[in-house]
Amino acid sequence: MIGAQPNIIKLPVWRRRVLLMLVLGGFVVLLGRSIYLQSLHKAFLQKEGDARYSRAIKLPAHRGMIVDRNGELLAISTPVESIWASPPDVKVTPEQLKKLGALLNIKQAEISKKLANQQREFVYIKRRIPPELASQVMRLAIPGIFMQREYRRYYPGGDVTAHLVGFTGVDEAGQEGFELKYQDWLSGKSGSRRVIKDRQGHIVEDLEAVKVPQDGHDITMSIDRKIQYLAYRELAHAVEEHKAKAGAAIVLDAKTGEVLAMVNLPTYNPNNPVNMAGRGRNRAIVDMFEPGSTLKPVTAAAALETGNFTPDTMIQTSPGTLSIGPATIHDAHPQGLISVSQVIQKSSNVGAAKMALTLKPQYMWGVFNQLGFGSPTHIGFPGEASGQLRNYKTWRPIEQATMSFGHGISVTLLQLARAYTVFANDGELRPVSLLKLKDVPVGQQVFSAETAQHVKDMLELVVLPGGTAPRAQVAGYRVAGKTGTAHKLGVGGYQEDKYVASFVGMAPASNPRLIIAVMIDEPSNGQYYGGTVAAPVFSNVMSGALRMLAVPQDAPNDNVVLPPEGAPEIKEVV
Repeated sequence: MIGAQPNIIKLPVWRRRVLLMLVLGGFVVLLGRSIYLQSLHKAFLQKEGDARYSRAIKLPAHRGMIVDRNGELLAISTPVESIWASPPDVKVTPEQLKKLGALLNIKQAEISKKLANQQREFVYIKRRIPPELASQVMRLAIPGIFMQREYRRYYPGGDVTAHLVGFTGVDEAGQEGFELKYQDWLSGKSGSRRVIKDRQGHIVEDLEAVKVPQDGHDITMSIDRKIQYLAYRELAHAVEEHKAKAGAAIVLDAKTGEVLAMVNLPTYNPNNPVNMAGRGRNRAIVDMFEPGSTLKPVTAAAALETGNFTPDTMIQTSPGTLSIGPATIHDAHPQGLISVSQVIQKSSNVGAAKMALTLKPQYMWGVFNQLGFGSPTHIGFPGEASGQLRNYKTWRPIEQATMSFGHGISVTLLQLARAYTVFANDGELRPVSLLKLKDVPVGQQVFSAETAQHVKDMLELVVLPGGTAPRAQVAGYRVAGKTGTAHKLGVGGYQEDKYVASFVGMAPASNPRLIIAVMIDEPSNGQYYGGTVAAPVFSNVMSGALRMLAVPQDAPNDNVVLPPEGAPEIKEVV
């Protein structure tokens, strides 16, 4: 019908009310959800947001330097860059991936594997690369790939100072040597900076104040780098010449006890510490050996201190053997009736044993103990050995006798070098240090000044013709020292064909400035005596070191009686 009104569907009242309630209910749910998310669940949302856009950037601390006593660098950290990625943000094309792998020298499959875990927000692609290379990587403009400033440790001394300085791991944590011992002092504390980054990795804003890193502290060692190189060169030559298994040498400042050089072979390169099996041990500190005849001066000093002996007291060593129970002590060369001074000069085992047997075991043990045998030197080096000195209550006569010439007691080379400070300082034992000292430390009086002088005179005889070490002489200087040649102790007892050759001495003898101890382990080319193998190393190192330190030459000693011309060289073996 024209003009008729359209039909309007009217919902029942109850339906309109239900619809209105559903709409209002939806608004209430949305309002409740909003309140829940904005207040009660705010921390979770912030955490999720931070995980996507907030980054805590680590600001590494600069590790302290290690320098020698003259300020020469032994360890320094140089700036490098590390390449890392946020896998969920990485958008890389096959061509970019290929270029990235070529630059970093990493297989594309390896990079893809690192980027495959989309749940991780941080993964290293490659650490500690040169800044120039890192810049090339960043020029690829790959979203989600970033670089981070770090530091890499560099050791200018390389294998020459490796056993002392040590090295750090990939995170610059000390692994060996001074790097390990003084980790907390050197490392400092890292800082941080929390920022918001966009999807391209650009910093949008700082969220909090920057925590400034605290750089590590420097360390000045007692080492003289030039003397260290000298000692290493001469030791390496001797180890190679005599086809030895290993070797070690120590140079001490006789007045202060500072270690001016400490070298070991075999060694390793701390800038690339791989294949370190058997090369990482600081043998001068951690390896123990029987000192052999280098201990005879201590026995002589102990005997002189009792007042029952003088340097001229005669001792009958004929027929070159001494039987104690079922055991027999031998001299390499029978000497007959000789003085105490000659016992040291000729290195008589029988003479040393007879002196020792006149001493009370407790007194003799006390002398050895005061000199530091059987106890660590407390030099502060990781893994230092204490040596072995058995309690005097367990000694039998044969053990006391053999201990007089370094048999049945074990020491480290550092302990042996330190013991000789008593002869260089009028009977006073000096502590040793690998750190540069400001003042001369107070020592411990072990022998009288008179006894120390007498023994020092005896040690001068050792390096003159007729003694066991004429090859230890140094042109222009008086030298005092003692050789040692001892069989090595193995699983089944002493090994007849394996030796440790050693020499310990000082110069100038009139006023000792340096003490040098040398140990050659298992020389195997037919020469194994301390006077033949170790003494030349001492001579060469001492000669060069005295010149470097500009130590004046000293005058002849009128108290030393020279042997007759053409006297044969004496050799000793325990």
